[in-house]
Amino acid sequence: MSAHVNLSAEERAELFGGFDPDEHAAEAERRWGGTQAWTDSARRTASYTKEDWQRFLADAAGISARMAEAMRAGLPADGGQAMDLAEEHRAHITRWCYECTYEIHRGLGEMYVTDPRFTASIDATAAGLAEYFRSAIIANAVRHQG
Repeated sequence: MSAHVNLSAEERAELFGGFDPDEHAAEAERRWGGTQAWTDSARRTASYTKEDWQRFLADAAGISARMAEAMRAGLPADGGQAMDLAEEHRAHITRWCYECTYEIHRGLGEMYVTDPRFTASIDATAAGLAEYFRSAIIANAVRHQG
């Protein structure tokens, strides 16, 4: 099942470069296909236009860039600014994809450092960003859940 039915091949290339999200759809469906998050994400993203994807990607890139700035500035991953960015990241996922609980967000943070594909993609913004992001996500979850 294609999650990007409203996009032409040219639009996909323009938006995602060499990464084709549909290439990984089968793996993602095997892992999360029966979950509410998967169902919600598939329903929401199926109707996204090119402009929606541009906004989604720009918002995500902005969060990553600001997280990288915090890391380069030497701010602690468990400090207020990094945790606020982690919370913004969680809210971004909830707004665009599915209800991203703190538990799910922690799982994403773990995947960022345990799946080399995610690590490479995130660390392309700044070396070590995936680990910093995970630490900020964990600290943020602790802050909100106790």
